[in-house]
Amino acid sequence: MEDCGKGIAKTAVLIAIGDELLSGVRREGNCAWLAWLLHDAGWKVLRIEVVPDDLSPVVDTLERWMGKTDLLVFSGGLGPTHDDKTRYALAEYLKCGLSVDDALYDRVVARFEGTSLKEVIEGSRSIQGLLPIEARGVYNPAGSALGIYFEKSGTRVWCFPGVPFEFKAMVGQELTPFLSQEKRELVRTWKSVAVIGIPESLAVKRVPEIIADESLHISVLPSFALVEFVIRGEAPLVESAVRTMRERFTGSVLPEGCASLPEAILATGREKGLTLSCAESCTGGLMGAALTQLPGSSAVFAGSAVTYSDEAKKRVLAVEPALLDHYGAVSGECAENMARGALEQYGTSLAVAVTGIAGPDGGTEKDPVGTVWFAEASRVGKEIESRSFGRRLEGDRDLVRERAVRIALTAAWLRMCEL
Repeated sequence: MEDCGKGIAKTAVLIAIGDELLSGVRREGNCAWLAWLLHDAGWKVLRIEVVPDDLSPVVDTLERWMGKTDLLVFSGGLGPTHDDKTRYALAEYLKCGLSVDDALYDRVVARFEGTSLKEVIEGSRSIQGLLPIEARGVYNPAGSALGIYFEKSGTRVWCFPGVPFEFKAMVGQELTPFLSQEKRELVRTWKSVAVIGIPESLAVKRVPEIIADESLHISVLPSFALVEFVIRGEAPLVESAVRTMRERFTGSVLPEGCASLPEAILATGREKGLTLSCAESCTGGLMGAALTQLPGSSAVFAGSAVTYSDEAKKRVLAVEPALLDHYGAVSGECAENMARGALEQYGTSLAVAVTGIAGPDGGTEKDPVGTVWFAEASRVGKEIESRSFGRRLEGDRDLVRERAVRIALTAAWLRMCEL
């Protein structure tokens, strides 16, 4: 294990337990979420593993990692049903029996006093309050199954229920104070630089000396029309690398601290005193959803008009009927009319519009599936300026819509930067 006091990140291994995760019935999210918290606190996550609901895999995991990592966190397998076997696997590994922690479980039951659930919670005491004798119980502030903690061979082990809101509540209770203290002792840090409109291969070639710097750990995270660089290492080296990267990508780099277009739009809008509205057809409200995921987005984002039908475009956004008859809904002319309509409807500084054919049906020889038109409109003095452009997007319906949102938000942010 590595010594945090010497400026080297401590290590963690995260284990998700559940047959439903291995079968694809459920998607693992707890460990991914915790990995980000650990990463933010300067820890190095060695592995994220998924194991089945069975004694042997959990015991094998403990034997493999005990003494080889500073922190081992398990998610799942602590409920009251037949497939919840984590507590029994821990007892087997610790070579001890199990007993119910009545005092700690009483605290759980007390939360349900006067409710219809009290009898159910009390009925689960013999299982959900059961702990290995060589471990201690962890109070669950959001559910009923107790967590488990023990330390052995220099490794701290925490086991939390897999229900996401319970897992997060218990991490907040147990790990967040611990990580905050550890973070203050670290001399290492990390920063993120997000770049739009440049393919991953070309983006990497702009900063070859940073990519090759062995004193830094660089993660290159590409997605559609965006590449994020995550730089980790000694704080002065990270800061120097970030400055260089921001200079090399001038005009394409998102504002400092922003790793997504919604974050960039909110930051730039606040800085410049600009507001944004949207007009959506094929994206069906996904632009508005992306923007409103951020707290405080109302400071910049006014609203999104979802006008899926031609009639809605006419009534809500005042798109001219003659224009629809002549050019059709999937056209630059319609997109510009939609953007101008949203601008007037919401009274914002600028507006962005999307209209197209996401599929799987509806395509024509002239406008096949994946044809999408975009437009932005903005106020320049007393005038309204607008412009449109089209794209042919590949992929199924979900992918076309996802990419359309990314393109539209890119156009909105770039226009914000110009105003």
